[in-house]
Amino acid sequence: MIKKICMAVFTLFLLLPSWSQAGSFGKDDPSGVPGQWYVGTTPTYVAPSKHPILFVHGLNSSSNTWWNENNMYDTAFQNGYETAFIDLYPTKNMWDNGALLAQKISDIYHYYGEKVVIVAHSKGGIDTQSALVHYGAYPYVSRVITLSTPHYGSQLADLAYSSWAGWLTGILGSKNDATYSLQTGYMSYFRSETDHHQNVNKNPIYTFGGTKWGSFGSSLYWGGLYLRAYGSNDGAVTVTNSRLPYGTELRVGDWNHSTIKEGSSTFNIFKNYLNEATNTSGIESQSMVDSNVAENAASFVRGGEYSGKKQEKVLVEHGAKAVTFDWISNSPSSQLILKDPGKKVNSIFKVNKDESEYFNGAFHHTVTVQDPVPGQWTVEASTSSEENYLLYVSYESATNDAFSINLAQDEISLKSEDSKVKLKPDMTIEYYKNGRLKNSKVKTKNGSLKLPKLGEGVYNVTIDVEGSKDKTVFQRTFIKTIYVDASGEVFGQ
Repeated sequence: MIKKICMAVFTLFLLLPSWSQAGSFGKDDPSGVPGQWYVGTTPTYVAPSKHPILFVHGLNSSSNTWWNENNMYDTAFQNGYETAFIDLYPTKNMWDNGALLAQKISDIYHYYGEKVVIVAHSKGGIDTQSALVHYGAYPYVSRVITLSTPHYGSQLADLAYSSWAGWLTGILGSKNDATYSLQTGYMSYFRSETDHHQNVNKNPIYTFGGTKWGSFGSSLYWGGLYLRAYGSNDGAVTVTNSRLPYGTELRVGDWNHSTIKEGSSTFNIFKNYLNEATNTSGIESQSMVDSNVAENAASFVRGGEYSGKKQEKVLVEHGAKAVTFDWISNSPSSQLILKDPGKKVNSIFKVNKDESEYFNGAFHHTVTVQDPVPGQWTVEASTSSEENYLLYVSYESATNDAFSINLAQDEISLKSEDSKVKLKPDMTIEYYKNGRLKNSKVKTKNGSLKLPKLGEGVYNVTIDVEGSKDKTVFQRTFIKTIYVDASGEVFGQ
């Protein structure tokens, strides 16, 4: 059946002018059906040295991401490459997608009669590695190029499953098998299952990472703000997490998570790796991954549901240079007022719809205050209907570096180099097994940061901290995920 579909689409392409734009690609056979794959128009001349390219999409996406508002397909065609595009399950994990992709890679290999090079965006890189390593598709692939793939997960997935954000992501439909599997704790487990597998080095992997966010108020800008506590990022994935210790990093550039997959952005950089005889001289050395990167204390998070009116109190410490308030909700009509400690009102929030992978469909209401007055700020919200929300506050402050969080075995610790910093933590856990919530809002006693023994699964840990230094009082939130396997071994960054 698949072969018939592919051949019908292929025949249709041959009827189109060779210069036709990617926007017409798949028009009469819409993308999005898992397992369906397309063959691009064959260029007038294809050099025997050029491998066909298989493009693999990411989370909450489909094959048309490579040609709708993207010139990647056109760029590959103009450079004389044969192309194929596949649809995977947009919200399933790497195991389901890996099994499906492995079958289709074999079909595509036999269609072309030669190995393909896979170019994968975001989670597509994880699905690809799963197909090659765990489902035996490696003989049909020459090499893999990943564009901002969260090889070690994304902290935004951690946030989506946290006790504060769960209200909102649940109603948005963001809590699914794919997002669950991209939590950093689960991805640490996946790396342990993959990185020492006998098939892991059968296919060379080349990686790209991005460092640019979207415009102010956009979903990638907000994602960049959240992830900056973990290092340089593209609004969805940190540079550190886009690397593999046995992969080769081709470039880290000023792309955001969307532009990194555009043909005009990256194709000319990786095109020399699409050929049979690839010259690897002069490329950068293998990627180094620091799995012990300490998260700094840059944010404060609250969330829940309400109807009518809601107030959230936010403490801003002395010395903060700037603070950004982002009220994220399932409604664009939230009426918001921000009051400083002197009751001065600011109601100018920029509103943007979220089109990202983790909070898609939410609405951001964002305002940044420079040189904020220290003390207690108030966000007042009102709505005519029930609303789910997440309040995310990002600080630009020296306090961000005053302490950090670390994991050792089954115990989390907060550390500070300054003896004057006093910390009072409160830990809440959402415990999931096989993707299903088993225990909600599990509280530890007496400020303990030791994991309770709930069994195998993902522990999504939220730590709310009240702290002080001299006469400065502050609040921060840490969110971290940990995976515990059946034998009790703990995995987490």
